[in-house]
Formats: sequence, C-alpha cells, structure tokens
Amino acid sequence: MSEHQIITTDVVVVGAGSAGCVIAGRLSEKPGIQVTLVEAGGSDASPWVWMPIGYGAAFYHPRLNWRYYTEPEAELGNRPAYWPRGKVMGGSSAINAMVFIRGQARDFDSWAEAGCTGWGYGDVLPYFRRMESYEGEPNQWRGSEGPITVRDLAEEAHPLTQAYLASAQAAGHAYNPDFNVGDQEGVGYYQTNIRGGFRCSAARGYLHPAMKRPNLRVLRDATVGRVLFDGRRAVGVELTRHGHVTRVMAREVVVSAGAIGSPAILQRSGIGDPARLADLGIQTVHSAPAVGGNLQDHIGYDIAHVSRTPSLNRVFGTWMGRGLAGAHYVMTRKGPLSLSVNQGGGFIRSAPDRDRPNIQVYFSPMSYTRAKPGKRALMKPDPFQGFMLGASNCYPKSRGTVHIRSANPDEAPEMRGNYLSAPEDLAELVESFPVIRAIAQQRPLSDHVAEELRPGRDVQDPEAIAQYIRDTTGSIFHQCGTCAMGTDPAKGAVVAPDLRVHGLEGISVADASVMPTITSGNINAPVMMIGEKAAELIAARI
Repeated sequence: MSEHQIITTDVVVVGAGSAGCVIAGRLSEKPGIQVTLVEAGGSDASPWVWMPIGYGAAFYHPRLNWRYYTEPEAELGNRPAYWPRGKVMGGSSAINAMVFIRGQARDFDSWAEAGCTGWGYGDVLPYFRRMESYEGEPNQWRGSEGPITVRDLAEEAHPLTQAYLASAQAAGHAYNPDFNVGDQEGVGYYQTNIRGGFRCSAARGYLHPAMKRPNLRVLRDATVGRVLFDGRRAVGVELTRHGHVTRVMAREVVVSAGAIGSPAILQRSGIGDPARLADLGIQTVHSAPAVGGNLQDHIGYDIAHVSRTPSLNRVFGTWMGRGLAGAHYVMTRKGPLSLSVNQGGGFIRSAPDRDRPNIQVYFSPMSYTRAKPGKRALMKPDPFQGFMLGASNCYPKSRGTVHIRSANPDEAPEMRGNYLSAPEDLAELVESFPVIRAIAQQRPLSDHVAEELRPGRDVQDPEAIAQYIRDTTGSIFHQCGTCAMGTDPAKGAVVAPDLRVHGLEGISVADASVMPTITSGNINAPVMMIGEKAAELIAARI
C-alpha cells in the first residue's frame, strides 16, 4: 500500500469491536452500501480467543490486549487499576469471560425517561432478540435465529456451583432460571455466548460470515489518527497501516472504538474541551467538553475460601489435570476448557430496603489468590483446593475520565476511574459484605468450607471491611459512558439518541461509550445490542 492512498466508501466503521463488528456485518447485508471496517488490532485466529477458558491467557496478552492502566486511584490505596481491552478482531468480546447479561428492563427505561427516545426496554428488546440464538426453551423474550449463540451452564457446571446455588437459596435468595427476561433478581446459572465449544464473539457471529461479501472491506492493523472534516461535516478518517498513511473518504463515519478509544479519537480530531485541546496543539473543530467524561465502571471484591472438596484448582493446577481436560476438549469440545469459570451468580439487594437489585454476585469454583497483580492465572490457580464468591456494584455513582495526552494515537490516554469517589459506592459494597458471606455459611456450601482465606473471619468490623475493599477491589472491566447519549450537550450529552454527534454532520458514535448510565451486570450484550440498533439507524440515512 503506497503512502497517502485514498479509499472511497459509503460508511467507514472505526473499530472491529463488540459494536463495530455488528454494525459492519449488518450494513454489509445491504448490497447497495459499501462498508469499510478499520481495526487497530490483528486477527482473532488464536487459541486464546477461540477456546473459552483461553481468556485467562488473553488477560495480559500483548498482541490481543491493550493492557491499559489508570492513574493511581486515590480511594484504592493509590493503586492503578488494570483495564484489559481487546486489541483484536471482536474487541473485548474476543477476550472477555463471555457472561451474557442484558441488564434490567428499568435500566433502558431510565434512558428513555431521560430523553433518549427509542431506547426504552420495549424498544431495544427486538434488537436483543435479533442478535441471539438462545439454546433454551423458546419464549417471547428470547431470540432463536441470531448470530450470537447463547447457552446456560446448568448441565455442565461444577458441583461446587450447584452447592453455591442451593446455599444462596437457603440464605433467602430466589432462584432465577433466566437473568435475561427483564427481571434479574435472584441467583442462577450464568448464560454465555459459546457455540460448539468455541467462543462466539462479535467477530465470529457477525464479521466472519460478512467478510465473504464484496461490499465489505476490512483493514486490520490500521490505527486511526483522526477524523477528517470539511467544515462541520465528517468526510473520512486518516489512518496509518504498515507505516503508510491512508485516507478513507466516506459519506458516514462511525466511531466504534470503545469507551477508551472513541473519546480519544474524537479528541485527536478536535472534538472536546477547547482548552485541553489547545494545550496539546490540537485545533478545535467542535467544542464538546463532555467528551471523555462520565466514565462508569463496575468494581468488585472477592471472598476466597479453602475448600474441603475438589475444585477446578485440581483440574487446572496440575499438568495431569490440564492434560486430561485438554484431551477431553479436543475430542468432545466439552469439559472445563469449553466453559467460563463464572458459572453461577445472581443479582441481589445489599439490604431489604433497596428498591431493586444493586449487587451482582459471581461464584467461581476455583481460586487464584496468589496470582500476581495484573494477572488472571486461570491456568495456574492456588496450590490448594479453593473457590471464590465475588460481588460488584450494579449502579456506581463514581465518575471517571479519559483524556488524551497528545495527538499521537500510539500514546495511551490518561485514564481515571475515580473509583469510590462517591461515598455511596463504598457504603453499598460494605453493606453487601455480610449478605455475600452468609451464602457460604449455609449448607450445603458450608460443608465444603475449610476456612475463609480472604479476608478471614476475624475481619468483621465495617471499617475493617471497608479497608479490605479499598485494598483489594478492582475493575470488573465494564468501562462505558465517555461519549454519553442524551438530548442536551450542556448537560453532558455527546451524541443524540440517533447516535450522531451533537453539532456535527456525518459522524456517529456507537459502542459502550454512548451509554448514559451503566446497565446492571456485564455490558457486552448491551453493547452488541447498540450495534444492532446503530446499524438500522445508519442504514436509514445512507
């Protein structure tokens, strides 16, 4: 490819992540629309992507993962938070734990009530149904013909997961057979996007089938420096690929680079806070100080236990265990390597007077308390049998920021989670601690507990629990909100409900960054839903 090559297309989609793959795949179904998809990462042809348990190895993989770190977090003992983000076709859907959660119906209704017309639960449900092939019993809530296969883990879950569910019910939490029918409350088996023993990422579900179409061009290993403008209209993007500069000229520019990448691209393009941009030598195209603000994320803690009975530590902790599991997987595409370790969980209230479930629970039938910081040692768990109960906040009040440090696209932006800066966030996590603990104190799970390893039964005082949370809590990797959707730019809205950037023409944003408020639970399914709706909106105006 020669320098300064010019490519012409109808739509250029920047980012082949969870939303970008959906948008490119759906738009390319229309033969009259020429689509160009640009991705900074490379191929997803990696065993750590395709094998479900491989996400443990992808967690810190330099080719598959951006491996971001925040600035030191004041309320977390000045520890930086680690933010793994997918640097590969499929984005973070290629490296995540594959837990498929839509969110509570009220989450989306609150978006609509705040002015985001067309984003209430009744509005978005058809897109959720369109995207999935649910392997459970068909019903009015679930889809059966979509690109993303969704299955639950009830039949293959580890026996400790079954014990957790029985004990959670004994502790007063109702059993919920499907968290994805609008009412999340209760405990149950998690559903995952796995097909035939392989990860069903956005790339596998949407992009790979679409790449056979002549109207879709995919440029991998291509870093977008900026969006190009003619006045206030976006006319294309400038990228660097294999050392050469290329301009992709388009009628519509869709930025889908995620909650970190999208605000960074807008800022490098002159869309942001004029004072900040001027300090970096970037000319302002459009004043939008809210770009990069409103960052939200779920954070969580773990309570780890030593188990009297075998856990997945036995499978993954020895060469023999890994070898047997590997052979079983190769022959059958089943067994521990075909699953996520997040097999069970739920959505509960940290106190009876909470008006809705505000805490997500995770149960993992293995432990890795001795893993190095920044590592997820799924293939090197603790040398003893163990399991973990985790909890995260569904609706954090703290807000962070993402701001570029320079116009250089190869320099990571400055990221601040500002975790626990809102006192309510710490208070509800502390409030949830005895509720989570009580589950492990009920039979049959209590029969498996040799000891509470971390923090230990001596940590009972609320202040001691709060300190444990400050010392150990971390991101659940659900960053969103940095190009928030809304009707009023003066109140922090970056994009309108039709996803077009306020005050500009020819440019939209569609990914996790447009969420005005975070949804309850893992956000990958809502992000793919945003891609589905975005594709329909864009196709209607091309």
